[in-house]
Amino acid sequence: MSKYDVVGIGNAIVDVISRCEDAFLDNMAIEKGIMQLIETDRAELLYGAMDERNQIPGGSVGNTIAGIGNLGLKSAFIGRVRDDGLGRFYEAALKAEGTDFPNPPVKAGELPSSRSMIFVTPDGERSMNTYLGISSELSAEDVPLDVVENTRYLFLEGYLFDKDKGKAAFLKAAQATRRTGGQAGIALSDPFCVNRHREDFRRLVRDEMDFVIGNEHEWEALYETDLASALEQAAQECALVVCTRGGAGVVIRRGNETVEVPVKAVTPVDATGAGDQFAAGFLYGIATGASLEEAGRMGCVAAGEVITHYGARPEVDVKELFAAAGI
Repeated sequence: MSKYDVVGIGNAIVDVISRCEDAFLDNMAIEKGIMQLIETDRAELLYGAMDERNQIPGGSVGNTIAGIGNLGLKSAFIGRVRDDGLGRFYEAALKAEGTDFPNPPVKAGELPSSRSMIFVTPDGERSMNTYLGISSELSAEDVPLDVVENTRYLFLEGYLFDKDKGKAAFLKAAQATRRTGGQAGIALSDPFCVNRHREDFRRLVRDEMDFVIGNEHEWEALYETDLASALEQAAQECALVVCTRGGAGVVIRRGNETVEVPVKAVTPVDATGAGDQFAAGFLYGIATGASLEEAGRMGCVAAGEVITHYGARPEVDVKELFAAAGI
């Protein structure tokens, strides 16, 4: 019997949230309402300028795995943090939520722990400044075989595909999981990332993945065609294909079987984490033997909950929401 139900690999990023006035954004030259990637010196400057920080362990697949752990499955997250305040916080917080974090914080000679500094103005607008730091340096050496060989499902974060060492880590992990009877999958993460590494992504999907989750823009970027044609091609290359389409619902393909799951309209307070929690609900359904339709509905319920408040983690018992929805 496998030790884990789901193991994820991704960027280990701490979301650091602070409220501020518009004048602060102007003084710090922060562009309002967008996400910017920043370097080390800028990260340290902004972090030091934040008042009343609210710190939450994040990262796309990190959010998914935490959601799965909160649903009661045995989960682990593989990521890279520095042995600094944020890195120790990330490790402790994930473990407190019931998710194993098998990678000890790196003690010396590396970049600081990754963080996304989110400044919230009185109008509710969020201005994100993300420092990728040490998490983007994850390599095959960070992948413990005793973890990835002992999981039923492995879930990878497409963002880490930007570096060759990340690609090597994914390949090692996927082959180890599948070698021992598990299934490996990936979140495409971002159409720009897909465009940068299209052929490598195509090869990974075709040769190493058992399931892939992406939104319509990511699938269209991967196959450079319209959505229907892209999903048809994907279904020929991968056993299980999942496409989220915002308010248009979810399309799931497995062989000749196609399922469409409608989405209940919800006015979002904050869309951060919607895709992450959809993946958590969907993978929970698959891991517990739900049908494709039920798993898709679970994903939609989990995503629908997280967009009703700020932050990328659920604030209520999602299993109770499943029960209320009759799944």
